[in-house]
Amino acid sequence: MIGEAASQERPGKRKKGKAFTGAHALLVFPSGEDHKATLDLMRRFSAAVRYAYNRLLEGQTREGLKRQDGPLCALFALNTRYADDALMKAQAVLDSARELGENPRKVVFGGRRLFETLKRGHLSGKPLKRLKRAWQEKRQGLLYSRGDKTKGGNLNLRLLVKEGALWLRINLGDGSYAHALVKTRHPNLSALVERVYASLPYNVELTLREGKVYATFTWEEEPAPLAATKENGVLALDVNSDPYHLALALVSPDGNLRRHLTLSLEEVDRAPNRGAKELLLWKIAHEVVSLALEHGVAIATERLKHLPKGRRGDGSGRPFRRKAHRFAYASLLRKVHSLARKRGVQVVEVNPQDTSTIGMLKYAPLLSLSKDVAAAYVIGRRALGFAEKLPRGYGKLLREERFRGHVQGFYASRVQELRAKREAESNPYLRRRLSQELERAKRHLSLLSSLQGSPGSQEGSTEGRNPFGANPWRVLRVGFFLPLLGKAVPRDLSPLKAILHRGAWEGWKGGLGPHPGGGPECVNVRST
Repeated sequence: MIGEAASQERPGKRKKGKAFTGAHALLVFPSGEDHKATLDLMRRFSAAVRYAYNRLLEGQTREGLKRQDGPLCALFALNTRYADDALMKAQAVLDSARELGENPRKVVFGGRRLFETLKRGHLSGKPLKRLKRAWQEKRQGLLYSRGDKTKGGNLNLRLLVKEGALWLRINLGDGSYAHALVKTRHPNLSALVERVYASLPYNVELTLREGKVYATFTWEEEPAPLAATKENGVLALDVNSDPYHLALALVSPDGNLRRHLTLSLEEVDRAPNRGAKELLLWKIAHEVVSLALEHGVAIATERLKHLPKGRRGDGSGRPFRRKAHRFAYASLLRKVHSLARKRGVQVVEVNPQDTSTIGMLKYAPLLSLSKDVAAAYVIGRRALGFAEKLPRGYGKLLREERFRGHVQGFYASRVQELRAKREAESNPYLRRRLSQELERAKRHLSLLSSLQGSPGSQEGSTEGRNPFGANPWRVLRVGFFLPLLGKAVPRDLSPLKAILHRGAWEGWKGGLGPHPGGGPECVNVRST
């Protein structure tokens, strides 16, 4: 359902400085009756979450809903602890919708994508049957119980060790129990068993997929004492999809680049299954954290953000969608953050605004770096509190009316050309792609014409007046890449070095020869 990434504790009371650890498992029910009873409990709990969500929208209080004589216990045959957990899940979905700026009344339990696909009514036979089953399991296949230290772990969903095997005892809400064997080889299994023996709390969430019940166990761990902080510098990282690799930049406390390297992620892309992919990502996370510990520095990353993957028919093209769907950006960063906190490495997250643009325009040509390492360097400097000043040559160029007029003329011609191509194109998918390119060209022309934008400081907010009246980095990116370098995202940025220092640009035609004053040596970029 929407909002599945619900907090594992009461909304608004999440403790800082702690990280969640977890383990996944398959539940095997020796008794068919126990399996049937558990599915019925999951159905009732899921219905209670939807009911609680609607009552919270109406303004009813949590205290009134979760009482023994309240509607959740009475209507869905749940005990008060299950009722409170259902309310917590409902509140998490509501908070998530509000934080994302969505209308809470339009939340679809079971997943909007599945719902929209069912509404289309274009499937039949086995595909329709599979879709309906997935929709039903999403809506009815949830059960959650928070851990409680005072209850010796988890009262409703309790783990037991019997004859060397791990079992889950499921409180069915009426005083009776079902039992299931916990089947897993998860690397955190030993830590989970230790918590069972020590009667420490753990959260349990059951989900239903293809008729099987899966359990996710999570618990909080106190982070290790900090052994590596940004007082000694940072190891900044940037994940890139093309080529698929991780760029690392070791930045000293004074903001200088000490070392840089890249780690290929192509092996992750070739992994035969999800499990193998996860293991490879964990291996890379260990390499990153070990490198940070070796140098005694913090780890700096961009703040996690949503990355659109694209979908068929949106005009983005199959190559882009393939690269986007293999892109394990968020997964890798979460693993690095989790492991770093466990091993006492400070993690610093920064605003991702314009890090790639600044890296490409400033440090890639200045230090002969690849655009990816240059972006990581900007992330590291930003984590240490350094602002990026505009090079003198770039400032001079932004003041030149001839330069702005040249670039505006380029995009005005491009708008006319793309509009003509779109009108002549009969293929709807290609028309959609041309429409996207046309809108992008219009935005670039508008930026150059009005010179209005947002600043590119590490804080992401305006501090004082901008002498150019716009975000200078974005104006320069629009003005340089396509009009002068001939590509939307060029790999070779060394020709910008002459412009960066002197602001000289006239007479240079991207792709037709080197920039005047540059020469063949300008394309000699040091390999990383």
